[in-house]
Amino acid sequence: MKAVFLCGGIGRRMFPFTEEKYLLSFMGKSLLEHQMEKVAKLGVRDFLVIAGPSARQRVEQAVSRLDGVSVQVALQEQPRGMGHALLSAREHLGDGPILIVSPSDVVEPSAYARILAAAPKGDAISYILGYSVKEYFPGGYLVVSPGGWVKEIAEKPGQGREPSLLVNIVVHLHTRPGELLEAIVDEGGDGDDTYERALGRFMAAGDRMKVVPYKGFWGPIKYPWHILAVMDHLLQDIRKDIAHSAQIASSALVEDRVVVGEGARISENAVVRGPAYIGPGVVIGNNVLIRGGVHIGAGSVVGFGTEIKHSYIGQDSNFHLGYVGDSIVGSACNLGAGTITANLPFHRRHVRVKVGNEMVDTGTCYLGAMIGDGCQTGIHASLMPGVRMGEGSVLSPHLCLTHDLATGARMLTDREQL
Repeated sequence: MKAVFLCGGIGRRMFPFTEEKYLLSFMGKSLLEHQMEKVAKLGVRDFLVIAGPSARQRVEQAVSRLDGVSVQVALQEQPRGMGHALLSAREHLGDGPILIVSPSDVVEPSAYARILAAAPKGDAISYILGYSVKEYFPGGYLVVSPGGWVKEIAEKPGQGREPSLLVNIVVHLHTRPGELLEAIVDEGGDGDDTYERALGRFMAAGDRMKVVPYKGFWGPIKYPWHILAVMDHLLQDIRKDIAHSAQIASSALVEDRVVVGEGARISENAVVRGPAYIGPGVVIGNNVLIRGGVHIGAGSVVGFGTEIKHSYIGQDSNFHLGYVGDSIVGSACNLGAGTITANLPFHRRHVRVKVGNEMVDTGTCYLGAMIGDGCQTGIHASLMPGVRMGEGSVLSPHLCLTHDLATGARMLTDREQL
């Protein structure tokens, strides 16, 4: 069995974050490493990662940290879909069964266990993980017969036109990958949907494809706010772990499941309530409050009197005497003293964010700001729920941000943006 991780695509809906989703760091490891470790624990030892040119070197660095497995990294020159990715790595696939995984679709180990167990017991050519949703998800829906055989995959049918409640998760096991590749070639070889059309050929020809139902956690990272759900899921598994070189003041309170990395410092009267990850070299200042599920990346400084509630913080970012709630803050950001991220609109309805030409319902009324790498705010700046600051943008002192800032933009007054 070879596990194939597809890392060649481009996240077009993740503004203000430009890092590839599978390379986002959680607790000192990339999301890709977390996913591969789950599969490896089930006995799979042969891995193939298909990456694009801009990410190949970082992918190679990430997978080099995995022990006890064999990993090859293949190049997909251009992001032309899943079918093109598989053809790009054809020489590395071999003749045996392959497990295809999208690393930005975060699932529990039981999902991989279920699909790996299904193949030896059945007679299908392919097995597809199916997840029952309660509300519309913009993905592929499975049309399934009473016996669990997949008859059709309806891609993004639109809300109200879903043929079923089962969504196609990209955790697929193919027992005859050679035939799959031939079908992809017959469909033209590249394009966003050639892989799905190749599967459609199997269905039309009568080859059986079976759904493997899954009911555990599923966290697809399609929009930036999905980072918080994945963070929550990964924090569930941590246990209290204080590094020997960490320094914690006697008057500080570190409560429940908290990981404190090497060289981190927690100052007098600070309170850290788990689950929380405090990375290596992080400084938590006096009278700081950390609560509600928080991830703080290596080297960040949370200064005096700051409260951080249910937020993801990248590396080497700085805060002082402010409030960060239900927010995602990238790396190398500097939020001036008194910066506040509002995380609950007055109307108490779901926060909506404009993505392209579409207003997208985030599914929650608790959402703060999404701040890209290298951003800066002046003292007493405020950010309204759901606003985004593009990488390297600046919000001047005493301003309230009610709309998105483009990459590199500078908002100097409430009416002027450069």
